[in-house]
Amino acid sequence: MSDRITIVVVEEDRERAIAIVDALQASGPYEVHVIGNASSLARRIAALAPDVVLIDVDNPTRDMLEELTLASGPMERPVAMFVSSAAGNLAREAVEAGLSAYVVDGMKPERVKPVLDAAIARFQMVRQMRRELAETRRALEERKVIDRAKGLLMKARGIEEEAAYALLRKAAMDQGRRVAEVAEALVTASGLLS
Repeated sequence: MSDRITIVVVEEDRERAIAIVDALQASGPYEVHVIGNASSLARRIAALAPDVVLIDVDNPTRDMLEELTLASGPMERPVAMFVSSAAGNLAREAVEAGLSAYVVDGMKPERVKPVLDAAIARFQMVRQMRRELAETRRALEERKVIDRAKGLLMKARGIEEEAAYALLRKAAMDQGRRVAEVAEALVTASGLLS
């Protein structure tokens, strides 16, 4: 995130919105936008493209969570929701929807900064874990393709696994490509020929 963080605060109560904006501006270099009602929330948040979304609602609904999921792109930015009271399974659904923080007992100005910091930290941690998971999945898929290609070479040429891998590696170096790309091409070509 950049030095100046853009925050959207969704708060229907004007007095509370002013207190929250004041608390945020006193605690950091934030550009704060307030959305006074939840109608067309998805469109309005998307138009502002904030770094962080803070939402204060008395009783969130499933519809609001769904719209929030669309609006805020939880995979793209930290989202913290402040609610007045525990709302059954909605806390779990909110976290599953991608919220970085779900805080019961409303948004109080003195708590906004610590919750904001925690939401950003949690978001960054989850984003890093997602990146690592995607990279691991990609590596596993590549490993499967390479193993299939080695198997094809071993069968077609009657060679050992090490020799098959050496052929793949040499072809990759000769073509300026990655071993996984050469293996994918071999597996695809083999599929067309059988």
